[in-house]
Amino acid sequence: MKAYVELVRAPAALTVLGDTVAGSAAAGLKMTGRRLLLPLSSVAFYWAGMALNDWADRKLDAVERPERPIPSGRVSAGAALTTGAALTAAGLGLAALGGGRRAMRVAVPLAASVWAYDTVLKPTPAGPVAMAACRTLDVLLGAGDSPKKAATAAAAVGVHTLGVTALSTGEVHGANPATARAALATSCAATTLALTGPARGGWHRAASMAAGSGYAGLVGRAQADAVRDPSAKSVRSATKNGIHGMVPLQAAVTAKGSVLGAALVAAALPIARKLSRKVSPT
Repeated sequence: MKAYVELVRAPAALTVLGDTVAGSAAAGLKMTGRRLLLPLSSVAFYWAGMALNDWADRKLDAVERPERPIPSGRVSAGAALTTGAALTAAGLGLAALGGGRRAMRVAVPLAASVWAYDTVLKPTPAGPVAMAACRTLDVLLGAGDSPKKAATAAAAVGVHTLGVTALSTGEVHGANPATARAALATSCAATTLALTGPARGGWHRAASMAAGSGYAGLVGRAQADAVRDPSAKSVRSATKNGIHGMVPLQAAVTAKGSVLGAALVAAALPIARKLSRKVSPT
């Protein structure tokens, strides 16, 4: 079981729960009843992507990261592929139950994007864009019939993902300083997008600003360090903080529509950071 927890980076899925919550809040919808299955759908897709990532990278990992479950022999390549397929099916099923046909219009291309990224696009220049598309669609999964209302929220998460994914390519050998600077620029853009747009009231705006400041501090500081020192160690730290930074970014978006929802989303961060000491999110 521990090997499979490592395979899917299980604790890191806490950083994806807030995607559909943010999309729902931006669209003016409540995350209640059957719609509570949508965040679980996101988790299933995230875990599927991690399993497929390791399946696709198994030969490279044998050289660069032999401690991972597949090259270490703790999980077979076939079992990892089966895990990815089963979790994809679970994600689609949960989306159908939670949001019906409307959700499936987003869930099907989301699943296709996850597979395309891991099996084809990841090592190409289109890789970061494909990953950004996955997280953008995941936010829209929570928007129901109002994807246009959630467009800015989805863009904030997508832009952030673009920068983090591009920078993460330097986790083993270090990054180009220009890539680190570009990642920092995307975080600035994501902060602006997250705080843009109307809020229900003054407290909602204040909560959004607080979460946005937390995001900018957590992610921006680590990426600024990577700009100064683009070594593999700094890039890994920036990538880890970028993954965890999803949570305050989602909270900043959610707070404009629901302070309670934002608080629940933000509660995932300390748990995710604590568990990352046991299972790396990267």
